[in-house]
Amino acid sequence: MNTALLFDFTVNKETCTVKVTREFKASQNLVWQTWTDPELLDQWWAPVPYKSITKKMDFNSGGRRLYKMVGPEGDEHWCFADYTSIHPKENFSYTDGFCDSEGNKTNFIAGADWTVNFSESDGITTVLVQIKHKSLEDLEKIIEMGFKEGFIICIEQLDQLLKQSVQND
Repeated sequence: MNTALLFDFTVNKETCTVKVTREFKASQNLVWQTWTDPELLDQWWAPVPYKSITKKMDFNSGGRRLYKMVGPEGDEHWCFADYTSIHPKENFSYTDGFCDSEGNKTNFIAGADWTVNFSESDGITTVLVQIKHKSLEDLEKIIEMGFKEGFIICIEQLDQLLKQSVQND
């Protein structure tokens, strides 16, 4: 029996899209919580040595998460996620971007549209993340900044958090 969990990270420059598929050995309910509870989200969202700190989060359609990524030298990078659609435990969508500490958008890089889907089969939850950028230039800028490497680190941190949570149940 193959116990390897699926992980795929694909960049499509023609559609300006990043697609990430990852399986986790945890219930769909638990995986959903780690994406939607700010305390859990902050534990894995920023790649070490950065930390994610949520200032406020209204996880509702039309709501917003305002958070910062804090670097090892104390540098702060503020971001937002504006939730556009939520179907509990199945999927949610949002637009993200950079902002100041009050949530005012900056022109650093145009935001992207995210869709995050969850499905479970035989105790394995699959998360499918699709990130649509507005232009090839925006996609290339994010990739150049290390998005792929950083997001892979985050996903591995999420996997560790889920393993700890499953062991504690």
